[in-house]
Amino acid sequence: MNKDLTVGNPSTVLWKFCLPLFGGIIFQQLYNIADSLVAGKFIGENALAAVGNSYEVTLIFIAFAFGCNIGCSVIVSQLFGAKKFNEMKTAVYTTLISSAVLCAVLMLAGFVFCEPLLRLIHTPQELMADSLLYLRIYIAGLPFLFFYNVATGIFSALGDSKTPFWFLAISSTSNIAVDILFVTAFDMGVAGVAWATFLCQGVSCVLAVAVVLKRLARVKATGSVQLFSRQLFAKIAVIAVPSILQQSFISVGNIMIQGVINSFGASVIAGYSAAIKLNNLVITSFSTLGNGISNYTAQNIGAGKLSRISEGFRAGVKLVWTLCVPFFLFYFFAGRIGLYLFMDHSSTDAVSTGMMFLRIVSPFYFVVSVKLVTDGILRGAGIMKQFMTSTFTDLVLRVALAFVLSIPFGSTGIWMAWPFGWTIATAMSLFFYRRGPWKKL
Repeated sequence: MNKDLTVGNPSTVLWKFCLPLFGGIIFQQLYNIADSLVAGKFIGENALAAVGNSYEVTLIFIAFAFGCNIGCSVIVSQLFGAKKFNEMKTAVYTTLISSAVLCAVLMLAGFVFCEPLLRLIHTPQELMADSLLYLRIYIAGLPFLFFYNVATGIFSALGDSKTPFWFLAISSTSNIAVDILFVTAFDMGVAGVAWATFLCQGVSCVLAVAVVLKRLARVKATGSVQLFSRQLFAKIAVIAVPSILQQSFISVGNIMIQGVINSFGASVIAGYSAAIKLNNLVITSFSTLGNGISNYTAQNIGAGKLSRISEGFRAGVKLVWTLCVPFFLFYFFAGRIGLYLFMDHSSTDAVSTGMMFLRIVSPFYFVVSVKLVTDGILRGAGIMKQFMTSTFTDLVLRVALAFVLSIPFGSTGIWMAWPFGWTIATAMSLFFYRRGPWKKL
């Protein structure tokens, strides 16, 4: 069901809209968590390290898919809020066509450069074959990743956060079962976890696209609807390209950090691979809530209701801090339970590495969550230069400090880079938010 986010109490509207998004991202993360869990439990520590090593490369592709999602979502939200339904439909078709072209280019580049990229980040030789196999199967499934992200962006733009939640809930739980089946019954190793994700994500993609096209067909347009509009493509690109660059550079930065981590051996790689999955569950959850706030902001800007933006910011911060508390308490005091999902009790060095990472970064979830809420408002308002400035500051600091601090403090020094980058970037995002047009009313 489509939902107008420009009416009603902002706090109530955001909570009802964002909570299904949060639930959906939990299931989305189960895809990657399931791969690592099954690899570590049923194949071995090297398999866990190989999947984790490949994961940093897959984040580049996810960055492009996310850019298509948010670019389409913000523009469609603005048009939906302004009741310009014919342009809204054109924006959707324009995104689908441009995303297909971008996906084809990335698939070609991925197949050509995935092995050199794995060598560039100093992938240990004993992990190379499994890392490369997992990555190639993942690249084959990129169309599912792209079109699913576009479809969920459209659902969110129309104020519907529940439909994609149900798609993800079913497909991700199925993925766990298929992971275990392929690895244990068919003895497919790392290839099994990759093919399981490929198949389950493919099904959810097809269903999501079919439903969103049916939903759009029921929206009555008063004017002509084009399959592709250069003007709307340019508007989408203004939002999408900075988002792609942001996520891509973050991914490249993470790959550089992964290169430093790889120099410490398989146990540190495995510990980091498990811990970063737990960490990314939190950060991606906050990012998704930020996307929901982008939709809220864009719809209200389209409707000319700027006064609701500040109320949305306060409601968003309360929402993410409510989620921060249990994540922080669990990771800081009982993180071993989460890490043991990916490895057995004999992997003592890997578990110690993972716990050190979680105890250093988890207290700062309260900081970075504020940044991601603020970024959601800046992005929804189309204030992209400032949004990118704070993001790149975070990235540069984390990469530089990871290299510098790893020299005197070893792998622990790498983890210390996260809090520094997050704190300074959050201060910058808040500064830009307080200079927004909604503060001048």
